[in-house]
Amino acid sequence: MEWIQQLVNGISLGSIYALIALGYTMVYGIIKLINFAHGDVFMVGSFIGFYSITGLGLDFFTALVLAMTFCALFGVLIERIAYKRLRNATRIAALITAIGVSLLIENGFIFVWGPQPKAFPDVIVNGTFEVLGAQISVKSVLILSISLILMMILHFIVHKTKIGKAMRAVSHDNETAKLMGINVDNTISATFAIGSALAGAAGVIFGLYYTKIDPLMGIIPGIKAFVAAVLGGIGIIPGAMVGGLVLGVVETLVNASGGSLWRDAAAFVILILILIFRPNGIFGKNTREKV
Repeated sequence: MEWIQQLVNGISLGSIYALIALGYTMVYGIIKLINFAHGDVFMVGSFIGFYSITGLGLDFFTALVLAMTFCALFGVLIERIAYKRLRNATRIAALITAIGVSLLIENGFIFVWGPQPKAFPDVIVNGTFEVLGAQISVKSVLILSISLILMMILHFIVHKTKIGKAMRAVSHDNETAKLMGINVDNTISATFAIGSALAGAAGVIFGLYYTKIDPLMGIIPGIKAFVAAVLGGIGIIPGAMVGGLVLGVVETLVNASGGSLWRDAAAFVILILILIFRPNGIFGKNTREKV
């Protein structure tokens, strides 16, 4: 039952992509910005988890919460310093700024802490158990469980809380939301905070899954998460979840079939195909932009 094992591994990996993709899609849904620094927030979260466990002696779950909290504050700081002044600027100006922020975080991190990879501590006993003849690792189940819990919390926040209603209102019509008394600036900051917290959580469980982290680790997963967001329909939260899971399963199956050198290329093949045949994504709707 090799395929069951690979399917579970793919869903676990895909759930990490989904957590990162949620940040991309939430920010785009609110202010139509592709935040390419988001992958580096994921990297920062991984290192916060690493230093929390090795330096402060915290357990895994406390380190996870600490990383999410730090990344939430870091995401708000990025938004206030780099993006807030560009609300009325052209999209290309905001995009270039996002790339600049990404490079600044990466190289600043290398300057301060060095470029050497770190071995993420093995804080979870990685046993296995058998399901229908397949050996499923405890880490895979733990990663999937954490991801699902965080996604359910996000769903609750977006649909059942006041800030979630404000986020949906701003996403639908920024100007009307202002007229209705919604603080748009605070709503945008809250969106960055939530998306960055999810990226921080993804960074910690990524370190647990792959056991090695480095200052440039956010580049490829960040791009793949962007592909997942586009695949599901960028700006649509369920789309980011489904897109991440699909991408993770495809990548794992490509790797398992002997195409390990093609596992990264698979994501970009999917991106090209989705842009050609369904540019609005799986959950996106065809809409005409008024001139």
